[in-house]
Amino acid sequence: MTDVGRADRISVGVGAAVRAFLREPIQVAVLLALPLVVIEGYGYAMTAFPEFPFMEMNAETMGRLNGAIYAAAFLSGVMGLFQVISAVQADERLQLCGYSRAELFVTRLATVLAASLIVAAVSLAVLLWRVDVAVPTVVFLALTAAALVYGLLGMLVGAVLPRALEGSLVLVFLVDADDFLSSGMVEIDTRLVELFPLYHPHQVFQSAVDGSIATGDALVTGAYILCLLGVVAAVYVRVTGNGGVLRG
Repeated sequence: MTDVGRADRISVGVGAAVRAFLREPIQVAVLLALPLVVIEGYGYAMTAFPEFPFMEMNAETMGRLNGAIYAAAFLSGVMGLFQVISAVQADERLQLCGYSRAELFVTRLATVLAASLIVAAVSLAVLLWRVDVAVPTVVFLALTAAALVYGLLGMLVGAVLPRALEGSLVLVFLVDADDFLSSGMVEIDTRLVELFPLYHPHQVFQSAVDGSIATGDALVTGAYILCLLGVVAAVYVRVTGNGGVLRG
């Protein structure tokens, strides 16, 4: 098959996934409303907290920044979760129709990337309404990176726990704890926090809000995403192959 033909098939697959998402009004409503609710909710909630000496900005602004990261990561994580859950039987049928496993994986991955871009754009739009951002382009890229990291982690959660409700609850806990501990909201005296998935995207994000670019953290974030891609590819082959672990 030519590269053009393969690209057309991938485009059709991504388009079908997007249309399936848009056909459910509740999903579109959540996509648009959750960033607003979370960002504003985090901001108002943080007004009740005292100003700690190690905080470099006021608590309300920090709350909104954390809310933006949370909304982007969680929404994309849920999309990744459902991509794997739906892949188990659907992709096996598509293989019978002539799709290669590589094409199907790229289709799933492209759908998660598209979701990451969309939720990052919506989160940035809400954030710009209330917070002055010095470098919006880098802030958008940092939000996209955070969303993509959890989109891939959502795919891994779906492989281990292929149930929508249970998988979503696990993602709520993971994203919430990761976002809080990675944000600098509390002073943690250990470098282990740097291993958290959102730590380096948070550093890029917060530095761009202030007007600088954390190049080192951006490179680490890129390496993190590449490592996750390799793991997710291996998991996808496992769960969609004969005798996949998600059967039943």
